[in-house]
Amino acid sequence: MNRYPTLKKQIQFLIVITLILFVVAAVNLVTANSLNQFGLVPREVPSLLSIFIAPWLHGSAAHLLTNLLPLLLFMWLTMQWPKSRFWLVTLTICVIGGLGVWLFGRTALHIGASGMVYGYFGFLLYAGFRSRQLRYIAISVLVALLYGGMLIGILPSRAFISFEYHLFGFIGGLFAAWAWAK
Repeated sequence: MNRYPTLKKQIQFLIVITLILFVVAAVNLVTANSLNQFGLVPREVPSLLSIFIAPWLHGSAAHLLTNLLPLLLFMWLTMQWPKSRFWLVTLTICVIGGLGVWLFGRTALHIGASGMVYGYFGFLLYAGFRSRQLRYIAISVLVALLYGGMLIGILPSRAFISFEYHLFGFIGGLFAAWAWAK
């Protein structure tokens, strides 16, 4: 089976995601971060739709760049599962992570893709073992060895960092692995 066309499509998709993130960041920069008003604010009903918007918003270029590489890498690794699973995993992480923050997060504006990063991280850690397939187990082991230190990020550290998005995204990823990796 020739994997090159699939790899090419995966890379094109990741480039599109990157471009969207950069365009949103550029518009946000030019408008003095006016888009951040659409971030997720816990327990405010109008903010519920922001569960799907907040991951696209970042407070600065540094914030975006910090999230970008692990986001793209973990998305690509998650794409090694069937395409339909990738979308189910992504939606599960987004909804569980966002609802967790909305229900239990500190009263603050929560933005950034780190919840998705931690969600894919959680999925990748558990999904290989859940699937019992050697290639997926290898991905889980590799992610655990190279990125296991990320687990500290689910704990409160700095007031301006949404550990809640990290925590609930991670939980969403674990749930997605339990539900969709087998």
